[in-house]
Amino acid sequence: MPIHLRAEPGDYAPAVLCPGDPRRAQYIAENFFDPGARLVNEERGMLGFTGTCEGKPISVQTTGMGAPSAGIIFEELAMLGAKRLVRVGTCGALQSHLRMADTIIAVSASADDRTPIRYAGMEGFAPTATFSLVEVAARLSRAVSDRVFVGPIVTSGLFYDPDPNTFGLWRRLGHLGVEMEASMMYTVATMKGMQALAMMTVSDVIDPDAGNVERISDEDLKKGVDQMLRIACQVAVS
Repeated sequence: MPIHLRAEPGDYAPAVLCPGDPRRAQYIAENFFDPGARLVNEERGMLGFTGTCEGKPISVQTTGMGAPSAGIIFEELAMLGAKRLVRVGTCGALQSHLRMADTIIAVSASADDRTPIRYAGMEGFAPTATFSLVEVAARLSRAVSDRVFVGPIVTSGLFYDPDPNTFGLWRRLGHLGVEMEASMMYTVATMKGMQALAMMTVSDVIDPDAGNVERISDEDLKKGVDQMLRIACQVAVS
């Protein structure tokens, strides 16, 4: 049985939203689930809640930051019967056409962090989303916004990267954004026979050529995240 998610089989719904921040997990349960969601985990502050969305079972579980932390959670969610994982988070945008609060839907997540590659046991493994979920997320998102972008992202193990050339390399290889958990989620989901999708709101715009990082305001971030979360709930229970 899991040792970090102190829950029993049946405590989690088959569909689980996966934010990094425990406060966002609680925010989702209180604002996007139907009334009556219950706390199912609080071990190490990694909050998890189960309830319904439009009458359909759904859970939300904090993953923490980075592939090693998130990998433990994804693995233990599989032990507890989860079948569909939807990461809901933020990312730094790498391409010049992207703007603050855009929605990015990750078809693939290159593993710059070594943890997913170590877990997969294959150097050239390419972690990818479940394409049917990509299709649903893109359709629902584009019905409410023209600022939705679908493509590859990169998962990094470093938030403060000392190499000034890294962002430029990722940009030249066509990655839309950078974050810290999706590649691990796609890898664990593949090996455990689960479905997986990562949806993110752009919270930073990175200009590798100028060496600048612009950050979003709290107000604009909330608007972008809320829009993304409404769609993610629909995708999770679809």
